Amino acid sequence: MKKPDIWFNGEFVPYEEANIHVLSHVVHYGSSVFEGIRCYNTDEGSAIFRLEEHMKRLVDSAKVHRMEIPYSVDELCDAVVDTVERSGMESCYIRPVTFRGMGPMGVNPLKNSVETFVAVWEWGTYLGEEALEQGVDVEVANWNRLAPNTLPAMAKAGGNYLNASLVKMNAVKNGMTEGIMLSTNGYLAEGSGENLFIVRDGKIYTAPVGLSILPGITRDAIITLAREKGYSIEEKVVPREALYIADELFFTGTAAEVTPIRSVDHYTVGNGNRGEITEDLQSAFFDIVHGGNDPHDWLTFVDVEEPEEATATA
Repeated sequence: MKKPDIWFNGEFVPYEEANIHVLSHVVHYGSSVFEGIRCYNTDEGSAIFRLEEHMKRLVDSAKVHRMEIPYSVDELCDAVVDTVERSGMESCYIRPVTFRGMGPMGVNPLKNSVETFVAVWEWGTYLGEEALEQGVDVEVANWNRLAPNTLPAMAKAGGNYLNASLVKMNAVKNGMTEGIMLSTNGYLAEGSGENLFIVRDGKIYTAPVGLSILPGITRDAIITLAREKGYSIEEKVVPREALYIADELFFTGTAAEVTPIRSVDHYTVGNGNRGEITEDLQSAFFDIVHGGNDPHDWLTFVDVEEPEEATATA
């Protein structure tokens, strides 16, 4: 099957032709904002999870970085739907990106073009299929999360992820799956690409946005589901040592979905297995994105075209 076409500045272009110039501003200065979205093959058909919320965050991130996207949120949502439907993929990962293109070289990007594309690809469970049940081993990172008033952490900007990449690479080099970043004042923040939840004595805690975390859309969904189920859930400052005495820990994110953590810095979390509350919230989340049972209108259903077969050559 051929690679799916990419929506690029309002038009579809073949996968192989979706290129940018090496002197584009984004290559030199990291000037991009982006989103990660999943389309699930639910029991009710293919559906994109919280599409409008993701595209609103893309526009907000661009605004913070003074990028004027020449498309409305509705037009961006339509671009995503069209890209998925055209791809022939019943389930996929979706990556919308807005970036600074060609123009004057230098740190002032105001005269550079602003360009947008939407690409899709197959991407399974980010931290491993078995991780959803067995959990992952993590470490506290030696790189802190961005400090407030240095870079805008609420914006999902490409440059912010240089910080995350250092955390992820170190964790892998140290035999771990992921790292947990602390804020600059030493409190729990988030993983390299996930939000973090702590469970202790039946209560759930997660870091507030003021600790320079990304306000995750899956994070918001889990907070909503937890409250609906009657759990006490609080956004508050939590010290590092809470990791070592937690009953349960789990990550959330578009890529990670809801992934339990079984150890931190070689401390076993709880009994080393997926906790009851984690499993309950994971089941509620998967009932929506796999089962298609969606009382919140979080799913945008799409009509995926039949995939095109690659042309055979003699």
